[in-house]
Amino acid sequence: MIHRAAVFIDNGYLSKVVPNGIKIDFEQFCTKVCGDKERLRTYFYDCMPYRSEPPAEDEKVRYANYCKFRDIIESLPRFQMRFGKLRKNRDGSFEQKRVDILMAVELVRLSWSHQIGHAIVVSGDSDFVPAIEAANDAGVITTLYYSKKSVHDELLSAVDERYEMNQSFFESIRRQ
Repeated sequence: MIHRAAVFIDNGYLSKVVPNGIKIDFEQFCTKVCGDKERLRTYFYDCMPYRSEPPAEDEKVRYANYCKFRDIIESLPRFQMRFGKLRKNRDGSFEQKRVDILMAVELVRLSWSHQIGHAIVVSGDSDFVPAIEAANDAGVITTLYYSKKSVHDELLSAVDERYEMNQSFFESIRRQ
């Protein structure tokens, strides 16, 4: 049995479910969710902020702030960021593209190459179900960290273990 774990964080999802005012200590988060398992790596999935051409002043500030955040995450031990694309819709809303498929490919690749025995997933999207099922078929124990605010029942059913990220969970990993 492989006791190595990989953590897969959909930051778009996580950003929506973290209570206002709480900033996460991501190293502490990984220590908590991995428990006694060795952590191979944390894969952190997100999109860079949208910038029009030419960028508006607020877009420049948001982009610069995100670059600082990205640099902090990438400097953490065993963290890797993966970027999808942010698409602006006609109605002015934004949509992440490719993030789910990046997560799915990484999970399946690590599972079937037997680099991990445990996959810890932070998401709520049912698009991830086929990748979870493929990891389970490879013998990987899949664990979901989710919020009741936003999680698909199909995803809850697909994983081996599930843990709710509630207020006390987030308080326990709050950055000081």
